[in-house]
Amino acid sequence: MQHRKLFSRMASTVVVFVLLSGCAAGRSGQVTKGAATAEKAPAQTDNSKTQVVNVYTARTYAVDELLYNQFTQQTGIKVNVVKGKAEELIERIKREGQSTEADLFVTVDGGILNRAKQSGILQSVNSSVVEQNVPQQFRDTDNQWIGLSARARVIVYSKDRVKPEQLSTYEDLASDKWKGKLLVNSSTVLYNQSLFASLIELNGEQRSEEWAKGIVNNMSRAPKGGDRDQAKAIVAGEGDVAIMNTYYVGLLLNSKDPEEVKVGNSIGVFFPNQATTGTHLNVSGAGLIKDSKNKENAVKLIEYLSGKEAQTQVSKENYEYPVNSTAQKAELLTTWGDFKAQQIDFAKLGMNNPKALEIYNKVGWK
Repeated sequence: MQHRKLFSRMASTVVVFVLLSGCAAGRSGQVTKGAATAEKAPAQTDNSKTQVVNVYTARTYAVDELLYNQFTQQTGIKVNVVKGKAEELIERIKREGQSTEADLFVTVDGGILNRAKQSGILQSVNSSVVEQNVPQQFRDTDNQWIGLSARARVIVYSKDRVKPEQLSTYEDLASDKWKGKLLVNSSTVLYNQSLFASLIELNGEQRSEEWAKGIVNNMSRAPKGGDRDQAKAIVAGEGDVAIMNTYYVGLLLNSKDPEEVKVGNSIGVFFPNQATTGTHLNVSGAGLIKDSKNKENAVKLIEYLSGKEAQTQVSKENYEYPVNSTAQKAELLTTWGDFKAQQIDFAKLGMNNPKALEIYNKVGWK
């Protein structure tokens, strides 16, 4: 009995030390408050005293931490966060097996979510609340992952040099009229891989390869930088049109940096393929880990994140599209109007990813 008491006191001391260390690291900007780094497992907690849920996430947005904190305030369930690259987190969870501390896997791409499912690390989410909050189109067919927000990959253009009526489809960007005028980032960017994977699904490999060749021929410079860098390059006169995710435009327009706001105001947003296959839409989501030790808490967190309040907040803070139809979109998104989206299974983004990479390499999209 004395040994048990001694062990209990030692374990409690370790928990307190780890939690305090996490908070201190959060102040230094290395990890979020109360979270663990990607190299360390979440703090071991006596669940009989403190309810927890451990989230392994590839998302790095401030609004996520805000929502996790609000969830804790409402439920008393502490959210421990491990951050890392999606593929590395999947491999880590596979390697840890039944001993994993992960309860939820969160990432930004439907193809990656499907990869997690195919890796065998997820289980089905059984919740009438989730099914009411999230339409089937934003959920895995077996509910092994649940969409929590969406973003459109659109064409942005210089308001000074391009008229919206000159724009039409993704396919048209490969035509000669845009030669030397197109800006886009690297083929290593997941957003570009998933866009191309969707075009392969809709148009077939041969037509898609011709499109990729045309895009490379029309680039005004070698691919570099992130989405916001493409917008800045338009304003700098390095190109007239670019491919970007919509939420980056929102972040530019609402930046604390006046120069970024200027960039945001200088570009227009165009939703391509409205008369054909629709604009490419991708999804962020969460998968319930098969070996979760805190399954009930994890499902509660998914229910909260997919609810009207949280969905409205993620849209207003990060300019993503809510998947819950009862939530309010950010005012900026409303000004852009409704649009027709591609109607394909998000799993296809992952299934077609290897072929997309093969063709990118073949045509020289670096």
